[in-house]
Amino acid sequence: MEARTRQRSTAEERRATVMRTAIKTFAERGYYGTSTMDVAKAAGISQGYLYRLFKDKETLFASLVDHCSARLRESAAAAAAAVQTTDPEAVLKALTASYDEVIADRDVLMILLHAQCSASEPVIGEAVRTCYAEQVEYVRALSGASDEQIRSYFAHGLLSNVLVAIDAASVDAPWARTLRA
Repeated sequence: MEARTRQRSTAEERRATVMRTAIKTFAERGYYGTSTMDVAKAAGISQGYLYRLFKDKETLFASLVDHCSARLRESAAAAAAAVQTTDPEAVLKALTASYDEVIADRDVLMILLHAQCSASEPVIGEAVRTCYAEQVEYVRALSGASDEQIRSYFAHGLLSNVLVAIDAASVDAPWARTLRA
């Protein structure tokens, strides 16, 4: 009979597991409502090991913001690549559809919203500013859009965040129809 040896996961594999579970955990109750013990328990590791992977709670949460930012850029790149024209409006339309798909993942949306609400924490605030800087410059590079067009694109995205967060699609009222139009 062959003896089985238990293969230990690497720190990078554990880090990836923590990121997957931390997104769900922080999305439910936010930065301030979630403890590192909650995250460690969800990831199936000790709190001490969590601190070996991430310096502190702020650093972990900032890593989640970076992860969500990367997801947005990856989705935008795929959307822009599928557009058959260089017209900025057409590219921005494709990027809008791509953004709406990403935030349909409520966990990603909630991390981004909680991050904005927690931006007074220095490390998180820097991660949020970096996220916006990267997104704006990436959209500019992909679309060739003017500052006004980019501002409008981001305004639509921020409104989309609110509409998805409050589940406005399920509300049949004049105010909800106006905001969804």
